Amino acid sequence: MRIVLARVSLIPPQLFGVLLVTFMLVRLLPGDPALLMLGNMATPDAIASLRQRLGLDQGLWTQFVRYLGRVLHGDLGTSIFTSHPVVQDLIERAPATLELISYAMIVTVTAGVGLAVLSVIARGRSFDYVTRVYGLAAGALPDFWVGLLLIFFLYHVAGWAPAPFGRLDTYLTAPRAITGFYTLDSLLTGNWADLGSAAARLVLPVATISIVNTGAMMKMTQTVFAGVYDSAFIRHARASGLPQRRIIVIALKNSLPPIITTAGFLFGFLLGAAVLVETIFSWGGLGQYAVQAVINSDYPALQGFVMVAAVFVLLVYLVVDVLYELVDPRIRI
Repeated sequence: MRIVLARVSLIPPQLFGVLLVTFMLVRLLPGDPALLMLGNMATPDAIASLRQRLGLDQGLWTQFVRYLGRVLHGDLGTSIFTSHPVVQDLIERAPATLELISYAMIVTVTAGVGLAVLSVIARGRSFDYVTRVYGLAAGALPDFWVGLLLIFFLYHVAGWAPAPFGRLDTYLTAPRAITGFYTLDSLLTGNWADLGSAAARLVLPVATISIVNTGAMMKMTQTVFAGVYDSAFIRHARASGLPQRRIIVIALKNSLPPIITTAGFLFGFLLGAAVLVETIFSWGGLGQYAVQAVINSDYPALQGFVMVAAVFVLLVYLVVDVLYELVDPRIRI
């Protein structure tokens, strides 16, 4: 509990630092939002008037103080590109990204841990060498390149996957919003057509993210699990006649703390890593929203995305600390 309280107390200053740095860095982006909104034919007077209306004519510190005051009241501003409140845009797009990275994380952790355990048990065999090569290669694979390859071979050539455009077939209507996850909402409402379409369209983007990130999860688990599997107490358990399956469970349980840490890091990382994947598959989530914000110099939208990403990462790390305390009694007080 002490660790949780310490982590929670650090969240406000960390968020303040994120807001400050993001606010200053966003202003360094090329392009004038007023000029982008009015077009190249706009007169200097019109541009100056719009800049004044947007508050861009004031000093940076004055703008930041006003922005901070709005944030404390739950107002992240209005998107220059969509003309909607940023909070509304983020709420509409967040479920798409969370659904994508949640399923990708499940596949990544399951595959990474499973491959690592099998490779340690089959040490010195061909399967072990194959996983080692994959672990080295996966970290060098760009996610957008993997996504494009999957689209080309599985959709264009083989025709097995649906078109990479959005979360649902165009002729279907989105299920009634309960969780925001199309798969869960379709299941809860008994909409089987939507469920099949949503699940099918998740295959390629989830596979893209998982193929790239499973290698890192597998390598970390291999290192930790191999050390535990070769330890003295595991040798004693084996000599005592415990079945192999029981020994694997014991070794894996004692390997959990580093695995949880790695999984938490990956989960937080996937929110940013999904940016290009969402763009390729026209996913309509936070990543695609952030890309549009950068292209259009949409300061409020970009700042809102970064703040949501920071809150998400901090919450993930908080959950990691709680799980770490549950699986490792030595850090409890």
